[in-house]
Parts: sequence; structure tokens; C-alpha cells
Amino acid sequence: MLHVLVVLLLMSLSIGMVHFLLRPNWIRRIRLALTLFGLPYTVCTYGVRSAISCSSYPFSTIRPITSSCYNLYMTSAWTMPSSAAPHVKSRCPQYPGSNIKRFPVPDDKVDWSQNWPQYKPVSYTDPSVAKKPAWADPDIGSFSPHFNTVDGAVDRTGFEGSYKVEEGKPLNPHGRTGLNGRGLLGRWGPNHAADPIVTRWKVDAKGVKIQHLVTKRPILQFVSIKRKDCGEWAIPGGMVDPGEQVSLTLQREFSEEALNSLSLSPSEKAKIHERITKLFKSPGLQVYKGYVDDPRNTDNAWMETVAVNFHDDSGDSVSELPLQAGDDAGQVQWVDVDSSFTLYASHSRFLELVAKERKAHW
Repeated sequence: MLHVLVVLLLMSLSIGMVHFLLRPNWIRRIRLALTLFGLPYTVCTYGVRSAISCSSYPFSTIRPITSSCYNLYMTSAWTMPSSAAPHVKSRCPQYPGSNIKRFPVPDDKVDWSQNWPQYKPVSYTDPSVAKKPAWADPDIGSFSPHFNTVDGAVDRTGFEGSYKVEEGKPLNPHGRTGLNGRGLLGRWGPNHAADPIVTRWKVDAKGVKIQHLVTKRPILQFVSIKRKDCGEWAIPGGMVDPGEQVSLTLQREFSEEALNSLSLSPSEKAKIHERITKLFKSPGLQVYKGYVDDPRNTDNAWMETVAVNFHDDSGDSVSELPLQAGDDAGQVQWVDVDSSFTLYASHSRFLELVAKERKAHW
């Protein structure tokens, strides 16, 4: 009976009112509740302003959206939060690439709304960032960034809405991490990335799709790289340059990390460019856009990404190109999409969403 009352209450409220009245963590919970009951809710597609602003989608549909640069199919999974639980990898005990230990943050103290006078986060910015490279912000105090907006060429908006700023510094919208400063991240606030998930069907010698013995569903394969910094397998991807369109980031990062385009001759580059441009201009399945539970996150800097699936359905596009690790990748190969394969950060979640939308084995 209580569940019925909750559903009726949610149906009687406009989601716009919910967004206005409730704090971000409660908005995520309301979205999750609506999803579980199969009800529509409102989402804002900040990354494709030219295509659509805000629309209401039922949970089970995929709707095509065309931007000026490339086509996207918005999957219902894209609107879901990365996790209803507190971020975990963002609180890893030891900060990656360093000997720095985070201040321990229990689950019940992650949310900024929890009063915790004893909280004493460690302050750390990696030396590579402190040297003020072109891709990094200066220290707070030496410049005045405009948060929650497009600040010159740098997009400082959050994919999940406005974030708080205290004492001139932005606060991680998913809560405490045990470390302030920027760590390995260049930007104060959101650091925007793009993750191209390139897939194909696993086929036999005759070109027939291979089905999994247990689930009886066709098996997808995706291009995976082994990161040099941590040794974990991941989706090839990288940071969006200031003023760069996400569509270009997706294609550029895949070319550099999975095809080693930076080391190719002009003629080889031309051949590969023609092949992958065809794939990246095909309708892409945008499976996620939002906060990433990343071990590099801090209280003042965090990762956000757009994950888009480009599928070589016929197997005559990227499937025929020789993979070669480049840029930040140690190794690169086609890997079966399977729940048992551990990936970096939130990448396993992205693959799960792709498999479900493609009706493939997971």
C-alpha cells in the first residue's frame, strides 16, 4: 500500500518542481524510483544543446537525436546516475600515482549535508599539474574562474546540474573524497572527457554471430586499451579540449589510442581517417553522460564523461583495421563484452548498458 501511495505522489508532482525543490542527491533518488516504476521523467541534455534542450522520456525507449555534427540515439540508461550509492573509487585509500593517503570518509559522511567538524581532507595537487601546463588551470586566487557556466573556451558546467562553490572552490557534487586540491586533474570543478565505445559482433569463420552458451545471446566485442598509468583495461578515451566538439574528441581519442594515428605516415593516416570517419558519422548510441566515479577525483575536481557506442554492425569498417596501441595505451585489442571482465573506473557500467541496448550477452 505504501508503494502505491509513493507512486501516486510522484505522479502528481511535476518533475520540474522536484528539480527545483530537492537537492541533487534526492533528485538522483527520485529518478531511480521513477525508473524502477517505469515512469517518465525529465532530463536535460546539456551536451547537445543544438539538438534538444529538455524532454521527457519513458524508461524503455531509444529516441534518435540529430546534432549538427553526428547522430545520437539517446538510450534510457543514459539518464540514470552512475550509482545510487556513494562514490567508491573516488575514496580509494591511496591517491593514484602518489604516496598520498586520503582522509578516510565512511559512507554515511560522504554527503556534504552531513555535519562533520572532524573532516580534515588532505590537500594535494600533482606536480605535473602544479607546473601550470597549458591544459591546466592556475591556482585559485591567481585567477577568477566562472563556475557553472562556459568560461571563455572552457566549459565549467556540470553534466548533472549546478554544483556548489565554497570559498571560491567548487565542491564535488557526489560528496567528500578525503582529498582537496586537484590531484591529477587539470581543471577546478568538472573535467570533461569523451569515451568512444567501438563494438562489433563476434562471428565465426562463416560470419555467423556467435551466441553465448548460457545466455543464448550474441556476443559483442569492443576495442579495449590497457592504460599505462594503472595497468587496468579501459575504454579508449580522453579529455575534451577547450572549445572542441565532443564528436571530434571521440574520433580523435579513438584514433590516437587504438590506432596510434600520431605515428602513421600521411598516406596511412588518410586511409584510416576515411574508414573511421564513416563509422563515427553513423548513428551513435549515447549510453551515459554524467559524473564518473574515478580514483583521480577530489573534493574540488572530478571527472565527467560522455560515453557513446559506435557499432560496426556489418564488420567491414573499423573491424578490418589493425589495432595498434598509442598515446596513453600500453596494449589494445578486441575483447568480448562480459560482466566478468573488470574495467577501469565506471567503464564496466557503460559496457553493461551497451549490451542491454544491443540485446547482447552480458
